[in-house]
Amino acid sequence: MTQPQQISVSRLPLNRFLTLFKISLGLSLSWLVALPVQAAVEMRVAVAEARDQVAVGSSTPAVVKTMAGQSVGQIPQGQAVMVTTEGGALKLANWRDQAFWVEPTSDGYIFIHDAWYRGRVLVVPSGGKVTAVNWVDLEEYLYSVLGAEMPASWPQEALKAQAVAARSYALHRRDRSLSESYDVGTTTAYQVYKGLASEASSTIAAVDATRGQVLTHSGRVIEAVFHSSSGGHTENVEDIWQQPRPYLRSVPDFDQDAPVFRWSETFTASQFQQRVTGIGRLQAVATERVTPRGRVSSIRLQGTQGTRTLTGTQLRQALGLRSTLFSIAIQGDTIRIDGRGFGHGIGMSQWGARGLALQGYSYSQILGHYYQGTALSVIQIAQGLL
Repeated sequence: MTQPQQISVSRLPLNRFLTLFKISLGLSLSWLVALPVQAAVEMRVAVAEARDQVAVGSSTPAVVKTMAGQSVGQIPQGQAVMVTTEGGALKLANWRDQAFWVEPTSDGYIFIHDAWYRGRVLVVPSGGKVTAVNWVDLEEYLYSVLGAEMPASWPQEALKAQAVAARSYALHRRDRSLSESYDVGTTTAYQVYKGLASEASSTIAAVDATRGQVLTHSGRVIEAVFHSSSGGHTENVEDIWQQPRPYLRSVPDFDQDAPVFRWSETFTASQFQQRVTGIGRLQAVATERVTPRGRVSSIRLQGTQGTRTLTGTQLRQALGLRSTLFSIAIQGDTIRIDGRGFGHGIGMSQWGARGLALQGYSYSQILGHYYQGTALSVIQIAQGLL
């Protein structure tokens, strides 16, 4: 397959772009050349947020700096220092200021709270507590995200598809962050990020093989959401989250090998009553509205003490279900729930990506299937712009 050319481009904004040419590929995917992005892109990841204290350290001697860049001291190699708040400012060892940088020397790793990370850390006060933000190169951030979001043993083409989706999602979130301190967190509300602990040679290889590649639609980096398994068919985004996206369309999935493709949960009447309050003992269930693919949008629960109407998401959260693609049956003193898939069902199915990769599909074909009408774009990071 012809590789996309790389063109040096300038800094911001992401919504400005230069299209040189497109070469159509299968499955509605194209190469789109030259998309501007920041040089030396760093992600700001809130690793420890609003804590009473945070330990920071380094695998090599680390320099402690003020926000103005003034060096105030050094943390010895292999030692951790506790950061606390004092009088509205931060206290780090004998130093007090509004914020501190801790930067490892000689390509060392940074220790934050209870794990090791690449990059550096900025500790800032947050509502009388301490927040530690890991500033890390985008590609190195993805080394960890990839291993946290997808098994490192999976086929490389699936891992590469995940790398491009994760890079696109990260840049989309970064460009729209509402926080002055950070771009993303570390949980599934963003993308899972565990630092060095979730890196592997295979995740590093997949990220490096797709370096700088993102998915775009009409020249903009897309919100490349993904999930574990759809249960056979993904959803149109507007049927789940209301806001339509032309590239998040319902498509057949290839996740039949997923252990969560079909699942079931059982609850006693007492357990159900404890988790879904206000209705007493469950007596009847009426699914009022479902998506075109069968996910529960609205469900009415009638009990001995009242009736409640919940969204599928609300009931999923109350019961800890894997998805909203389920049905409920009352069997005496037992409530049985049968379902399919894991996650919201929008965008790329990770188990589906694995299934396609095992059938010989390339990562670009996998992405083109799950993100309809998108282009695989290459961002050339120019040096020295920051």
